[in-house]
Amino acid sequence: MATVGTFKKDGAGYSGRIETLTLSANITFEPVEKKAGSAPDFRVFHQTNGFSTEIGAAWKKTARDGGAEYLSVSIDDPSFAERINCRLVKTGSEQGHTLFWERPRPQNGK
Repeated sequence: MATVGTFKKDGAGYSGRIETLTLSANITFEPVEKKAGSAPDFRVFHQTNGFSTEIGAAWKKTARDGGAEYLSVSIDDPSFAERINCRLVKTGSEQGHTLFWERPRPQNGK
């Protein structure tokens, strides 16, 4: 599992940066009113030069072991080979959160 971003609680949402070898982006998670059970709890936006572009969504989840809450995050961009799925987890200080990414495992034993 790789750390790809660090975030802070920002009111009802989160703000921070995603940093990888090829990507450096200011990101915000903004809460949305759920209209259906499967609807996301947050919309994910890339912030640049005063513009905000939606790049994904996040859902509140609870870990099976220990019951800690986290966000299941899906981010996509035309420059990606495929969307990425991450977890935003509370870490460190009271407002500190870390975005973790893990490469998907091959399907069908390949």
